[in-house]
Amino acid sequence: MERVENTLDREKLTRAMNGCIEWIREFFEENGKGCNAVLGISGGKDSSVVAALLVEALGRERVIGVLMPNGEQADIDMAKLLVNHLGIKYYVVNIKEAYDGIIHAFPEDLEMSKQTKINLAPRLRMSTVYAVSQSVNGRVANTCNLSEDWVGYSTRYGDSVGDFSPCSHFTVQEVKEIGRILGLPEVLIEKAPSDGLCGKTDEDNLGFTYAVLDKYIRTGEIDDEETKKLIDHKHKVNLFKLEVMPSYEPKWD
Repeated sequence: MERVENTLDREKLTRAMNGCIEWIREFFEENGKGCNAVLGISGGKDSSVVAALLVEALGRERVIGVLMPNGEQADIDMAKLLVNHLGIKYYVVNIKEAYDGIIHAFPEDLEMSKQTKINLAPRLRMSTVYAVSQSVNGRVANTCNLSEDWVGYSTRYGDSVGDFSPCSHFTVQEVKEIGRILGLPEVLIEKAPSDGLCGKTDEDNLGFTYAVLDKYIRTGEIDDEETKKLIDHKHKVNLFKLEVMPSYEPKWD
């Protein structure tokens, strides 16, 4: 674990943010010169900050958001606030029919677990983002942050994937501060993080706060031993989500 002190120092974080913006430009020069950047927009801090970074790097005319309610989305106004604030083009694709279609097409003798249903929506959303991206000459931006990745708080082949990931090395607290540096509305930055699927916040599901997690990631310091054990366990069992898919290499000699 890399220890980095005072990452919320405004000057230090601004330098890191500017480095990220330049990295995005370099990625597109090497992997899609002239292509658009496409990302799912939820109205939360992560997609908001990534979208803002993309606008800084590429210009708003090359950033496309995809809003994907599953039927009615109570906080879709937050997603619309973000795309309007940045002035980026966006599409709305309601995934409800696709979601319900898979549920109804599931074999009658195979019960779909609760977690399967929860993970189905983000997987459909990522398929939708890629469908839009391929249709507009795009590259898909992943919106995960270091804190979520550290404990595996993402859906594999859902929100965990993308063609490039601007914020995978920034903690939640750092992402929030970057949002402030970029002038995003505070309501988007401080919106309670939730997967929008099970009715609980991220921190409810995790069993600890992001503030505690971020401090532990950056400094190794944590007050509660049981929380430390829980974080370490989640980190260990979810590392596979960040690794390239294992493949067998035959020995021919």
